[in-house]
Amino acid sequence: MIMTNGKMLDEKIKNSGITITFIAEKLGCSRNRIYSILANGECSASEIVAFTRILHLTKAERDAIFLLEKVN
Repeated sequence: MIMTNGKMLDEKIKNSGITITFIAEKLGCSRNRIYSILANGECSASEIVAFTRILHLTKAERDAIFLLEKVN
């Protein structure tokens, strides 16, 4: 699983006007799964690809949301 900036992703979803239900249908998952991604910040590579396509994210936006580095 890949760590996700859930807050930034949630903002992109809200600004897009696309519903959580629509995204869940396109990802082939439940709405609860989408809310879990937003809350827990973990998603798979295939989910990243789907979010990128559905929300029309640029590479920079995708990287800012999904490619977080953990620094100790």
